[in-house]
Amino acid sequence: MANELLIRLYDVGLGDCIYVRIPGKTDKKEDAFHMLIDCGTWSEEKYLAAAMKQLESELPDAQDGKKRLDLVVVTHEHKDHIAGFDPKLFGNMKVGAVWMNCAMDPKHPQAGKTRKIRGVAEQAMRGLAALGPSLSPRASELLSVFQIDNKGAMQTLRKTLLDGGEPTYVHAGETNETHGIKLHKTKINILSPEADFDRFYLGATAQRTLKGVLGAAAFDAEKEFDVTEEAQEPPLPRNISPASFRALRARMQSNALAFAELDGTLKNNSSIVLLIEWNKKRLLFVGDAEWHGDFKESKMNGSWNVMWNERQDLLGKAVDFLKIGHHGSENSTPWDMGKGKPSEATAILDTILPVPAAGQQSKAIAVVSTERGKYRTIPRGLLMTEIARRVGDTRIYKADLKDFKPKDPVDFDTYEREWLDKAQPLRTDFERIREGKGFIDVAFS
Repeated sequence: MANELLIRLYDVGLGDCIYVRIPGKTDKKEDAFHMLIDCGTWSEEKYLAAAMKQLESELPDAQDGKKRLDLVVVTHEHKDHIAGFDPKLFGNMKVGAVWMNCAMDPKHPQAGKTRKIRGVAEQAMRGLAALGPSLSPRASELLSVFQIDNKGAMQTLRKTLLDGGEPTYVHAGETNETHGIKLHKTKINILSPEADFDRFYLGATAQRTLKGVLGAAAFDAEKEFDVTEEAQEPPLPRNISPASFRALRARMQSNALAFAELDGTLKNNSSIVLLIEWNKKRLLFVGDAEWHGDFKESKMNGSWNVMWNERQDLLGKAVDFLKIGHHGSENSTPWDMGKGKPSEATAILDTILPVPAAGQQSKAIAVVSTERGKYRTIPRGLLMTEIARRVGDTRIYKADLKDFKPKDPVDFDTYEREWLDKAQPLRTDFERIREGKGFIDVAFS
C-alpha cells in the first residue's frame, strides 16, 4: 500500500464499478478512506458479483463485524451505473454515506421540469411495451433502459445501504468538507451537475418547446408524474384495423423514442463529476457527462460545456488521471470528432489532456470500462486513439486478441479490427483478456 492512492476499475462488462482508496496518515487500510463510484452493469451479473467480493477483501473491518465502505457515489440513474445496488451484494458492508446527484432528489425544486420529462418518458415507454413485439431495434434498446428495475436499486440506495438513513444530494461547487467528510491532505471537488439543473441542462428554449407539446397545465403543474399507477398504462387498442394499428404504433414509437432519448441525455448530464486533488495529483471521474457544441445560455447544454464555463477554475488545468466517460462514447469526451476543427470541445480536451511535445511522453493515465455489444460505436475507435496520443501507459491490443472470439464477429470486425494495431488507453475488457484479471489498477504515490 505504501501510502499510495489506488484507483481500481473493475471489469463488469458494459458498466462502471470503480474503487478508490485514499491514504490516511499511515499506510494502514484502517486509516485510509474507501469509496466506490457506481456499481452497475448491462452485461453478465457474475462479473459484478465477483467485483464486489474482491472489493470486500480490500476494506477494513467495521465495528459490527461488517466491512467499512466510507462513501458510495452514484453518478446517475442508468442501469450500467446502478444495477449492482442490490442488498445481497452489500450485505456485508457498512456504508458511511451515499452521494447522489441533485437531479435524483425527488424534491429538488430546480430539477422539477426535468422530472416531468422523466415521467412522460416512463409513461411513453410503458405504453410502447404494451404494444408488444415488432418494435424497432432502437425502440427495443431504449425500452430495456426503462425495464431495469431502477426503483429497486434506488430504494436500496435511499434506505437499505444507510440503515434507513438518507442519501446526500450533491451539486457543483461543493466538496467533501461541505458534507462533513474529513480527509488527509485530499480534497474531493464536485464539478457537476449545477444546482440549477433545469436552467443549465434543459434550457429555456427546450422548456418552451416541451410546454407546447405537453401543455402548460401539465408542464407547469406542481404535481409530479406518478408512473407507478397501473391506470396510467394505456390499454391495448380495440376495434382497430391492422393498418391503423401499425400507424398508431409508429407514432407512439416516434414520440416515446423522442422523450426517452431526451431523458437519457438529461440523466447522462446529471452525472456527478469528481475532481480528486491529492499529493499535487488531479484525478477526474466524469460518469457519463456529455458535451454538446459550445455553451450558450438558455439552450440545452452538455455537462462538459457547463463545467468549462462555470468551473474552469478547477477544470482548466491538466489532469493526471481521466476516467473516460460513457465507455468510450464519442459524445462523452469533448473532441473534434476527427474533423480537425478548433472548438470549445477541443479547447477542453487540449487543456485537461494536452498533446505532449515532440519526443516527450505524457505522464497522464486514462482508463475506460468497455464491452462491445450494446452500442455499435461504443467505444469509438478513433476517439480511443486520439486519447492515446495524450496519455502514457497505452496498449496495442492486436497481438493479445489474436485468439479472441467476440460475441458478435461482424460488429467486432467493423468497429475494432481497424484500431487494434494502434495505441489505445487501458480498456477493462481487453485487459481481462491480456492479464487474466478482473480489474485495472492505477496507483499514485
